[in-house]
Parts: sequence; C-alpha cells; structure tokens
Amino acid sequence: MMLKRLAVLLVCSLGALADDETMQYKAKEEVTVWTNKVGPYHNPQETYDYYSLPFCKPNMKKIRHKHSSLGVYLEGSDLIDSGLHIKFNVPETNVKVCDLTLTEESAGILEDAVKNHYWYQMYIDELPIWGMVGEYMVAEGDDEEDATKEQGFMYTHQEFSISSNGDRIIEVNLTLESPMPITAGETLSMTFSVKWQTTAATFEARYDRYHDFDFFEHQIHWFSIFNSFMMVVFLCGLVALILMRTLKNDYARFTSEDDDLELDRVVDESGWKQVHGDVFRAPQRLVLYTALLGTGYQLFYMGFCVILLIILGEFYHERGTIVTTLLVCYSLTSFASGYKGAAFFKRNNGVDWKKAMALTSLLFPGCVMSVLLGLNFIAVGYGSSQVIGFPTMLIIACIWLFVSVPLVLFGTITGRSMATVGDFPCRVNALMRPIPDGKWFTRPMTVILLSGILPFGSIFIEMYFIFTSFWNYKFYYVYGFMLLVYCILIIVTVCVTIVSTYFLLNAEDYRWHWTSFLSGASTSLYVFLYSMYYFVAKTRMSGMLQTFYYFGYMGLFCLGLAVLCGTIGHMGTNMFVRRIYRYIKSD
Repeated sequence: MMLKRLAVLLVCSLGALADDETMQYKAKEEVTVWTNKVGPYHNPQETYDYYSLPFCKPNMKKIRHKHSSLGVYLEGSDLIDSGLHIKFNVPETNVKVCDLTLTEESAGILEDAVKNHYWYQMYIDELPIWGMVGEYMVAEGDDEEDATKEQGFMYTHQEFSISSNGDRIIEVNLTLESPMPITAGETLSMTFSVKWQTTAATFEARYDRYHDFDFFEHQIHWFSIFNSFMMVVFLCGLVALILMRTLKNDYARFTSEDDDLELDRVVDESGWKQVHGDVFRAPQRLVLYTALLGTGYQLFYMGFCVILLIILGEFYHERGTIVTTLLVCYSLTSFASGYKGAAFFKRNNGVDWKKAMALTSLLFPGCVMSVLLGLNFIAVGYGSSQVIGFPTMLIIACIWLFVSVPLVLFGTITGRSMATVGDFPCRVNALMRPIPDGKWFTRPMTVILLSGILPFGSIFIEMYFIFTSFWNYKFYYVYGFMLLVYCILIIVTVCVTIVSTYFLLNAEDYRWHWTSFLSGASTSLYVFLYSMYYFVAKTRMSGMLQTFYYFGYMGLFCLGLAVLCGTIGHMGTNMFVRRIYRYIKSD
C-alpha cells in the first residue's frame, strides 16, 4: 500500500492524476457531461475539437474546461462542459438540448463527417463513452431513384444509461437514436434521455468492462510468452557452452598447482586471444557512442520504473497518467545517463567530457522534440486537437532544463570521479593490429543484421498487442505481460550479442563496441518493418495527417528501442569480453 501511494504521489508531481472532485454524489447533485474530441474512426490521431462540428453548444456565458494533467494535453484531449443537465439518480426523458438549423455549410460538414465515419468522445465521472455522429442509409422516397439513394443521417437523440452503487457511478453507456436526414434548411431537434439503475459492481472494478479479456488474455498471448521463454533457455545454454569452451583453460589454471607455469603458456596462434591488445581500444566516434550509451542506460532504468509504477498504481485507468509517468521517470533517470556515459568516457581516456555530456543531454530529447514540432506544424495546418500548445511545450522545456539537465550534470561529475582511466583486464597496444578479411558471415554488417531477428521474434506477439492497443482503441492493461516480455527481451538481446561478438572476435575483428551496440539496435529495424506491414494490412488509416503521425510516432518508438537494445547489447558484451580476457597474458 505504501508503494502504491508513493507511485501516485510521484506522478502527481507533474500534474493532476485524477478528477478534482471526490467522485461521490448526493441525491440530485449535478453530474457533468464532458465533451472531448471528434474525428474519423479509422484515424485515431486525426482528432478535432468537439465543436468543430455544428453540434449544440452549451448555453453558458463562459465555456468551462476541465483541469487536466500535462499528459492529457500531450494526448490532445481537452474536456469541455457540454451543458447537459444530468442529476444523480434523477431520470430524464426527451430533454430538449437545442434546435439545430442546418445551413448549406453545416449540412456539408455533417454529411462529410458521417461519410468518413466520424465518432466523438465524452466523459461522465472520468468514464469514457463514444458515439457515432451518424450513418449512411437509404433515404425514404416516393420514386425508385429516392428509394435506392443513400444519404447521410445524423443521430438526434442521446440516451445515457448510468449504473450506480450507493453514491458512486459505476457504469455509463450511450445509445444513439432517431437518425434524421442531413438536409440544408431543415431543423433538427436535439434531445437526450437519462436512465438510472443500480448495480452490485464495486467502484474499484468499474474499469474492468473496458478490458478486452478475450483479446489480451487469449491463448496465443500465453503461448507467445512460453515460446519466448524457451528461446531464452536455449540461448542461455548456448552462451554457457561458449563460456565453458573458451574459459576451460582459465578454469584449469585456477585448479593447477603450478600457476607460474600455466601463466607462461603461449597464447594460441589464432582466434580471439590474438586481439587481446586491441579489444579494449576506444571505439570510433567516442563522444557519439558515449551519448548513445548514456541515453540507453536512462531508457533501460526508465522502462522498469514506468512498468512497475503502472502495475502498482494502475495508472492506465486515468487519462494521461501514463504519459505523465513517462515524463517523470525520464526526468528522474537522467542521472543514470550522465553517470554511465561519463564513466565509460573516462575509462576510454576521453578528453572533451563537456561535449559528451552536452550531447548526452540533448541527443534523444532533441530528436523527440524535432519530430513533435514537425507533427505540430502539420496538425496546426489541419486544425487538429493534437496540436501541442506553447504553454505545454514551455513546461516540457522547463522540466528538461531544470530537472533533466542538472541530473545529467550531477551524474557526469559523479561518474568521472568514480571511474579509472584504462580500467581494462588487458593493456592496449600502441599500434593497431590489422583486421584480416573474414568470411561473409563474420563481417560486422552481416552479424548486425542477423542479430536482430531473435530478439524481434521474442517480442513480436507483444508488439501486435501494443500496436493494436495504441492504434485501435483498446485499453492495454496487461502490464505484467509487458514486464515479463521486457525481461525476456533483455536476456535474448544479451545472449545474441554475446554470441555475435564471440564469432567476431574469433575472426580477429576487435571492433566489438559498435558491432555489439548495432547488433542489439537492429531489433528496432525489424520492429519498424513490422509497423509498416501493420499499417498496410491491419489498419484502415488514410490521409496525410494520420500517416505522418503514425510513422512519426513509430519512428520515435523504434529510435528509443534501438538505443535501449543497443545499450543492452553493449552491457552483456562488455561483461563477456572482460570475463574472457581477464586471464590473458598481455606482457
């Protein structure tokens, strides 16, 4: 319980987590119906302000907006009081909202909206409800031409069915009725009704109805977890076999009575032992590698923090809290990026540590903000509700400048003070050893491309569930599965990169730093290719706005995944290389 409260307080530090109200009502107390957004059903990110369509506007002097968290604004949500007067446990029948007189312009807007399957979203007591603007159907007429002509019809009556338990609202449903033809010059009478009923369901379980248990807990989901687990067992066995083979002589030295004689043994004429004088040479483009590595460590720790916090606090129930949690965790884990990056940079005798620190703090946020700004300009052109306002962008910039950057600086100073220059098992030779031409399967590019297949295979099914949740209006709630798959991804990536590095070193190619990083990062290449297939085969998205948003977000996701998996690959390979070269005689 204490951990759950701590998680809630942590997320609240960047904005409101839930509604300002208590969510408890007295008899006949007003229940607000909030409008959110409207847009084509098949384009989840192409959303507009609710009143961009000619709906009945609330009859009030000042439109009331709901106080929301930073994450809500980043999601493009803005809740506005609809002006519908609903009172707790008070039924209503055919209450008139307004008379909507259709002009040529408003009729054309509504006709286009119905043709493109526009839906809208509303909230009652933090419970979402959805409705379609209308539908296309055959218009009634006297002649044969009218009898077969399809026309847009708009639903003119909303029936809210609300279930309560004591002073709590448990369930909300919306039924749309009375479709009327959309014709210029006609006046549509917009009405609503409210039905109240009691239920035995508890307040804590009221979000269960939004969980698609048949989809997320399908047999194939469990089978994919089992399949990935078996892959982990196989790869761990393979790595253990390599370690036993390469370290057999070292183990023999431990048990040998004549240690001095063993240490004077001449190294092998070929293979991984020949490159002991170059294997710990600093990688090319050390500053860039340091920045990527520091960012990867930050994403690594952030991933665990976000998933654990969501599991503890069940944040997926509340609007925008997952995005807010990401911002909080990313900011607070900035220390790890500075610490790990600075320690690696100094260990490899890096000189310009300030440049490395600046690039570490700027690299990933700069890429994210560049893409978001580009998408923002497109959204402004379309008048979409996905536009991130200047105040929101200013808040994010302040969080980065006053939280993330100082933590990177503090981490850098700490990492430099605790690291030692040249802290390697083997001494680095002054002259670089020439790299022999190996066979095609030992070349770095081949190793990199092949290494990403198995990690992608271990998360392939989970990617389908995550994509479907994000792009097809499903609530993702199985974060226990996500945590397990995250751990499997880490283990598989480490094992694959160790095996890849072993083959590379046996070919006397000592450039393992970039190869191990890119071998892990190549997983994201297959994820991006899968996202292209998913866009074409599994969705009905269309239009420039949705296409840019889809590939913009998927590009950012794959970029983060590449840095994360690349760092995981480096972590495992670094431990492996240090272990096998620990007892190599280098003088």
